[in-house]
Amino acid sequence: MKLSIVIVNYNVKYFLEQCLISVGRAIKNIPAEVFVVDNASSDGSVEVLREKFGWVTLIANTDNGGFSKANNQAMRIATGEYVLLLNPDTVVAEDTFEKCIAFMDKHPDAGALGVHMVDGKGNFLPESKRGLPTPSVAFYKTFGLAAFFPKSKTFGKYHLGFLPEKETNEVDILSGAYMFMRKKALDEIGLLDETFFMYGEDVDLSYRVIKGGYKNYYFADTSIIHYKGESTKKGSLNYVKVFYNAMIIFAKKHFSGNQSGLYSLLINFAIVFRGLLTLVAGVFASSYLFVVDALLSFGGIALITNYWSGMIKYTEDYYPAMFLLGVVPMYILIWITTTYFSGGYDKPFRIANILRGIMLGTVAIAVVYAFLPNEWRFSRAIILLGAVWTALEMLLTRTLYHLIRNQSLAVESHEETHSMVVGNATEMKRAETILRALGNNSDIIENPSLADTKKQAAIYGINEIIFCADGLSYKEVIQQIINTGKRVDYKILNKGMDALIGSNSKNTAGDLYVAEKSYALFKSENLRTKRLQDVIASLVLIILLPLSLILVKNVGKHVANIFAVLIGKKTWVGFTNVKNLKQFPHAKPSVLHPSIATTGIAFTEEDLSAIELNYARHYSAANDLSLLVRNYRKLGQ
Repeated sequence: MKLSIVIVNYNVKYFLEQCLISVGRAIKNIPAEVFVVDNASSDGSVEVLREKFGWVTLIANTDNGGFSKANNQAMRIATGEYVLLLNPDTVVAEDTFEKCIAFMDKHPDAGALGVHMVDGKGNFLPESKRGLPTPSVAFYKTFGLAAFFPKSKTFGKYHLGFLPEKETNEVDILSGAYMFMRKKALDEIGLLDETFFMYGEDVDLSYRVIKGGYKNYYFADTSIIHYKGESTKKGSLNYVKVFYNAMIIFAKKHFSGNQSGLYSLLINFAIVFRGLLTLVAGVFASSYLFVVDALLSFGGIALITNYWSGMIKYTEDYYPAMFLLGVVPMYILIWITTTYFSGGYDKPFRIANILRGIMLGTVAIAVVYAFLPNEWRFSRAIILLGAVWTALEMLLTRTLYHLIRNQSLAVESHEETHSMVVGNATEMKRAETILRALGNNSDIIENPSLADTKKQAAIYGINEIIFCADGLSYKEVIQQIINTGKRVDYKILNKGMDALIGSNSKNTAGDLYVAEKSYALFKSENLRTKRLQDVIASLVLIILLPLSLILVKNVGKHVANIFAVLIGKKTWVGFTNVKNLKQFPHAKPSVLHPSIATTGIAFTEEDLSAIELNYARHYSAANDLSLLVRNYRKLGQ
């Protein structure tokens, strides 16, 4: 056996499927074996492997013991002269393995090699080649000097930015996403250190290859796509903690006492420093518009209140401090909440959604106002003027957003998608069908020739290209993505799959464009509406519990259902079919099934699954409410 390929999978079914299709092409002329170690995935990965990839040796774990342990399971039984550790969120070219084997055969001093990796937009991934993370190198990386001076031989050692991207060189550290190793070297230095749960194990193994008398090479003569860690979100606090703790383990293992102590101190400081940066960046990225709206709304209403006191009421202290510091923030909270649920924060922004949200919030405030005692009714005028100001403020911030981002003053303007589909006639038609189902109503250009991709994209102003992999070479697809550049979004449609796989940003993991997005239930505004309806229904049912003691058959289960829905573990109406729940990540187990509206018919499991899909395709909040009211007695099932 010439090559053993080991892939560890955890809940990335679609990416794994695409990866294996590309691997199948790449081993066509090589005596090879492929292992997939599944770490207790819950997304149906194992079922897909058994159904579609009988030529793969599957090791299905019942728990997630970590990346190192899973790789070692397969490496212990691998028989190849070379062993490749490969991430499931990768796409390899047809000749990638052949070129790697030829290089390793020609360089007996090579213990391991990595390759030229790009993300889904064709951007080079600097982790393709790295230097040893000594204390000084780690310091430069942690505090941004490596980012400011990437090509410096002093500050740029972490990613070896001074070494040309397109040139093969000896390096210190390789990426675990693609680590092509000599089995003889592995037998001498040992397998992955299972102390590392995730991250750091590739650094440790690379360093042990060098200490074992071999060399690590960055091999630039072949390129692969790596969608940058779909299994782990790299912007999370957990990532910061796990990654830097792995570096501490590495330091204690390989550095001397004083050096190890200094490194550990530095890394612990880095965990706090980078953790705070990540936390601040995460909060800002997810809520900055809410904060801006709240501050500007409050500032405007404060000025209105001051003007109204002095110029209309002729009393500077007409409104007590509690009005401005307590009541006004509540008004603002209501307006922002109703605007959010009206879709006023969805992009592209819609003026109608913003105005509807402010109007609903104002009505809610007015209803509550009517029931308050006189001493709490401060001013209807401030409510109305505050609503007008908040609406204007929201329109102003959205206008500035578009001016900065799109050089346009039009609030509702957004870049229209102009798509081009590349491939054979049958697959191009299938790709068009999927795009239409996902809401793309613009003209779609068909292009059967890969050679003209860049030119055609320029001629027609294309900003999205879908490559139909059946009949195309992955090598050519990868090269076209690199050549055409990052101005275009790229997706790949594989034969037998209904998912378009790509990545619209070098800073994000892979994106999935699957049938889920063509169902009304899974549109963002309907998901919000359903969640709000679930919460309100649960609160009402808590109030009605005395009635439930008489009407509902299993009160204990009914109460459990109420709290399960409140915390988001269940929904009142929806899916129960396991296959559908795995296929649609946004779906939650339900208390009531849509089929409950039909009586006197014996449905099979397939029938019930079809009913669920039809319910999702034509979702209606009114229908959910009707099912809840009519089946009140069954809410304890």
